[in-house]
Amino acid sequence: MEIKPFSKKQMRVMTWWCKKPYSSKDAIICDGAVRSGKTFCMSLSFVLWMFYRFEDKDFAICGKTIQSARRNIITPMLSTLKELGFEVEDKLSKNLLTITYKNRVNRIYIFGGKDESSASLIQGMTLAGVLFDEVALMPRSFVEQALARCSVENSKYWFNCNPEFPAHWFYRTWIKNAKRKNALYLHFTMRDNPSLSDRTIKRYEGIYSGSFYERFILGKWVAVTGAIYPFMKDSSFADVPKAPFDSFAVSVDYGTVNPASFGLWGLKDGVWYRIEESYFDSRREGYQRTDEEHYSALKKLIGGRKIETVTVDPSAASFIATIRRHGEYSVTPAKNDVINGIRQTSAALKDGRIKICNTCADSIREFSLYRWDEKGQDMPIKENDHAMDDIRYFVTTILEGSSGFTAIAARR
Repeated sequence: MEIKPFSKKQMRVMTWWCKKPYSSKDAIICDGAVRSGKTFCMSLSFVLWMFYRFEDKDFAICGKTIQSARRNIITPMLSTLKELGFEVEDKLSKNLLTITYKNRVNRIYIFGGKDESSASLIQGMTLAGVLFDEVALMPRSFVEQALARCSVENSKYWFNCNPEFPAHWFYRTWIKNAKRKNALYLHFTMRDNPSLSDRTIKRYEGIYSGSFYERFILGKWVAVTGAIYPFMKDSSFADVPKAPFDSFAVSVDYGTVNPASFGLWGLKDGVWYRIEESYFDSRREGYQRTDEEHYSALKKLIGGRKIETVTVDPSAASFIATIRRHGEYSVTPAKNDVINGIRQTSAALKDGRIKICNTCADSIREFSLYRWDEKGQDMPIKENDHAMDDIRYFVTTILEGSSGFTAIAARR
């Protein structure tokens, strides 16, 4: 693995625990822009510190999920550690790394902190240090339970994250009170990552707009306001490309009392186009559809095309069961992380990986009406959001869910 020389700020992360005036700090907090180089240097510094200070001790690395911790921290770190002379035994079944250097051994346990129940997973441990990757995505109860486990003398806390809304508990409790918490706080921008070229930085700057630009490019803890997709203007919608398409898929936001929105997507020249849609509003129509009637509408929208998969609102268990019972289409419960999904959808729309065709009138209408709820936490107003939800399901589950989607329709 090629490692470019660290920037001045990255070097501070690498050495804070062994150089004055920061070596007496109890914690380090790194926040700021995406791709700013804070995660890799922090994870490497974490391991170097544990072997400088400790032997035969337990530590923890925490991500939102175990999978994200492995992707963001463990996998990039392992090859570098081996090049530096460390021996690493990765026990996947136990989510345990046993690391050896010159006959000294320490252990790292890997945890996911995705919800309130995750706090119970870490109870009872005794730790000499803990690293939280994307701590702003974890519930406070999990983080505080992990911190309470660090009872070994000279233990330290390591935090990194991208910004969220300014009322977020971590921002108010730790970043705004870093001095009182005896924590070193470092704010990163993309310019602090020497591995990024000017061209790459400009490309990232073009992906985001509005509040997401301020958060992910400028690294500010700002509230989201106004339209969720402010860049979607009349000129943003495309004509339906001429056939043939390489592949087809469908995304579904299911509703009985609320509207149901189905989107038909076609892949052509590496771009997914929303070429048709079916939108049923029971209040407007004066009656509710059954699952079988929704299924008939789905078949009509598909119109005999070979569909790779249908991704459906994961709460729509009865409709997912109906699709499976008919056995004509593969069905995938959608990933339903709202805020991350909106961010991914915004990026996909801006960089042209998905395009909405001008045949999709209800999507076009909702793009103009879909807005943030400005009462506190990051959440959209639950109005005019049904096509928006099914588009988000498509992005998170099909576009971002795999590289080269391979699901097939199978008859039973």
